[in-house]
Order: sequence, then structure tokens, then C-alpha cells
Amino acid sequence: MAYTTQMDAAKQGIITKEMTAVALKENVDVAVLRQLVAQGKIAIPANKNHTSLDPAGVGQGLSTKINVNLGVSQDCCDIEQEICKVKKAIELKADAIMDLSCFGKTREFRRRLIEFSPAMIGTVPMYDAVGFLDKELKHITAEEFLSVVKRHAEDGVDFMTIHAGLNRETAKKVKQEKRLTNIVSRGGSLLFAWMELNNQENPFYEYYDKVLDICAEYDVTISLGDACRPGCTQDATDASQIHELIVLGELTKRAWARNVQVIVEGPGHMPLNQITGNVMLQKKLCHGAPFYVLGPLVTDVAPGYDHITSAIGGAIAAAAGADFLCYVTPAEHLRLPTMEDMKEGIIASRIAAHAADIAKGVPGAQDWDNQMSQARADIDFDKMIELSIDPEKSGKYRKESLPEHEDTCTMCGKMCAMKTMKKILNGEEVDI
Repeated sequence: MAYTTQMDAAKQGIITKEMTAVALKENVDVAVLRQLVAQGKIAIPANKNHTSLDPAGVGQGLSTKINVNLGVSQDCCDIEQEICKVKKAIELKADAIMDLSCFGKTREFRRRLIEFSPAMIGTVPMYDAVGFLDKELKHITAEEFLSVVKRHAEDGVDFMTIHAGLNRETAKKVKQEKRLTNIVSRGGSLLFAWMELNNQENPFYEYYDKVLDICAEYDVTISLGDACRPGCTQDATDASQIHELIVLGELTKRAWARNVQVIVEGPGHMPLNQITGNVMLQKKLCHGAPFYVLGPLVTDVAPGYDHITSAIGGAIAAAAGADFLCYVTPAEHLRLPTMEDMKEGIIASRIAAHAADIAKGVPGAQDWDNQMSQARADIDFDKMIELSIDPEKSGKYRKESLPEHEDTCTMCGKMCAMKTMKKILNGEEVDI
């Protein structure tokens, strides 16, 4: 039987090789997985032209995935440096790489990335439009915007952020609301500006069916961008954000009707006490579609440490049901991240995702912690380092401060609780 997309196959009762691969990795029943793909509650972003892909699933009952943002900009346009970052991100077990390139040889970078990356690749065509078309924003036509989407799909991009929910009604809310930080989404701000400059409807909203045609042809998952995500805690859960979310719910159903897989993007900056409610609201209004959160950052005052503010919010969001975390680095709001910034962001995001997976009861999540706890009980430092989320750092810390006795550390020495309990329970003398 023929099928166009993973969702189309799932609705027909077909189990694809991508579904089989995801089910094996996640330790879930492939028949259940297929049903959830058919319902739109799980997405398997897998462009037909991304031949190096190791498929991953995002959604209900699966492990929380993390995304890493990379790419070249006008001020930092070293493609080779970004390729090195991509390879390191994959080594650090990132599930997705989002190419946010907005200057220079964007297509060269994107195609190289897709050629070797086993991780799913995402892009924001809106970022690429001005540079690729070599035109001022105001003079780009709706057809030209769609041509950029088509080019990304042809190149093999697995999921694309499309800010289709920012229609003229939503834009009106933004102007009425007088937000503290207005629109902080780069793609959203460009579209808002284009709409205002041309007095026209958002082309991705007006010609949404044409966007879906492209996505269906290449099996691109549409990641419905939240142009009105809050850019500060003060703006969280306001009318602009919620109005756009309602539109995104409508667009989700339209995509599913065309067998196009959907991920819905979410906040942003948000106080701790609003996160769980926002996840529940998104899942309700967007009919259980996978939820991709950009943080959320739980305070606005920690530049240089925003990987921590993001990990706190991300853990809460994922435990409440969010499925996909976008990493944030210590350099957020300040500069393009370095290799070390990227590593810190990935590790922080992976910690948040794993903590949430334990809370959600994801198969196998608790097993990893139990293995670590057993290694601690056995005072097996080599095993602890091997099991750690960042063996390089934990091994470095151990080597930098070696104890007198190998079965202790320099914190407790012979007063190690694990050593004391192990001896006394074995009927041995305790020599402090």
C-alpha cells in the first residue's frame, strides 16, 4: 500500500520502518505507537530526502526530546565552526538540530547538515527568506515566501517552524495589549512587520493549504510557531498568547486532515506557577498534539545563567506533559553561543528532560537512576562516572581531587556514609 506521510501510513494501519525504529528505541508497543501517530499525538519528523536520519518520535508516552539551536548569522558566519558544534551536539545526544541560519551561505550549511546528521533537522524558512531572496522584507511576495519553504523541504528538512497563527486578528491583539516586550519571536516580528508594511494578511496563514501541500509532498512535520510567546514573565498567559494558541489549534486540525504531522510551539518566559496550567491549556486547545516549549525561562534576571532558568521551567513543563524542550545556553540574550555554551545548554536541557521522564513514568527512565544509585552503594566510582550524564566532567572532577583511599572521595574520606553502612551491614569493623 502506498502512503504519503507517516500520519497517512498510520491511518491506513501501515507500520513504517520509522515507526518500528522509534518503538524499539522507546521500548513501546509499535501498534500503540502507530495509533498515536494516526491520532496526531505522536509525530515522527522524517523528511523523505533526509537519508542519514535515525528516526525519533515526539509525543505522548515517549521520552522527552531536546532540540539544539545552531546556525550562522551576519556577525558570526563561520560555517566550519557551526558544523563542529553540530557534531558535538550529536555526540552529546541531542535529538534535534534546528538550523537558525539567517545570513550568508545558508543553503550550503543546511545541506551539509542534512547529509550527515542522524538527528532530525528543523529550520525556520522565515529567517532565510531575506538573505536567500536578496530582497528587503517589504518587497518579498507571498509566493516567494512559499518558495523558500519548498526549497527547505526539497533539501530534506524534517520539521519547519511556520508562524501561521499570527493572523491579522492576533496582530490586533498585540497592538491593543501593550505588552512589555512586544513580540520577541524573530520570525514572528519579521512577519508582523511585513503585515504592517504591506497591510496584508500573514501569507503563511492566508496560503496555509499551499504550505500543507509542500509538507505532505516531502513528509515535513509542521512546527506551528508561537510568534506571540511571552518574552518576559510579565507578558505570560496574556490575550495575545492565548488568541494565537486558539488559532494554532484550528491549524492543527487542518494539517491533520491533510495527513501532515504537527508539533505546536509554546512559551517563552513564564512564572513557575503558570507553567502546568499552560501545558494543560495547550494540550486541550491543540487536541493533544506534541508540545515543544522554548524554555520556559522562569525569571528574566539571570543572563549568563539562562540555561538554569530554562532547565527549571523545562522540567516542570515536561513533567506536566510537554514533549520537546528547546535548549537554552548561558549565552541566551547576549551572543551566539560558543562550543562550551552549547554543551552547558545541552546538559542542562537533558537533565530537565530526564527529570521529567522519571515523573512521567517513561519506560526505562528510572532504571538509569537505579543503576547510578547501585554504583554509589557499591562505592564504584568508575561506574558512577560511566553512568553520569556528562562523564567528561564527572571524571575530571574525580581526577582533580583524588582521596587517600580509592573507595572514598575527598568530601567525606573514611567517614563516607556508603562505606560505613556497607561495612556495618556486612558485620565488619568500622575504622574511622
